[in-house]
Amino acid sequence: MKTRIIILFLVGIVSSSCVQIKNDMSNFDHTFTHVVYFWFKNPDNAADKAKFEASLKKFLDNSQYAKTKFIGTPPKAIRDVVDDSFTYSLILSFESAEAQAAYQEEEPHLVFIEECKDLWEKVIVYDSQGI
Repeated sequence: MKTRIIILFLVGIVSSSCVQIKNDMSNFDHTFTHVVYFWFKNPDNAADKAKFEASLKKFLDNSQYAKTKFIGTPPKAIRDVVDDSFTYSLILSFESAEAQAAYQEEEPHLVFIEECKDLWEKVIVYDSQGI
């Protein structure tokens, strides 16, 4: 009986630790947000999308500075105020404007741009500081 209690206690600790780690990775940092919209030259090209997604995921997995990392595609707009003309969106959060500036110069970010810049015809960036 004592062994079962110890095992259950340890399982509970490990489980709560895993949940805490996952929550820490997904908590949105309100300090500095970097939102990027990409319009592809060939938005329906499956090979271009696969190349972009693989390069972007590799970059984000290796970024030292980006905290929250969201990659999205536009849903079909059902309201006039919604712009669904982009191919991909990227939303990142940073602990500071300085961290975002460092991210701009880090190697994984520069490699991503070099690997994918031929895919897009337009990129728009919106940076915001939290209030």
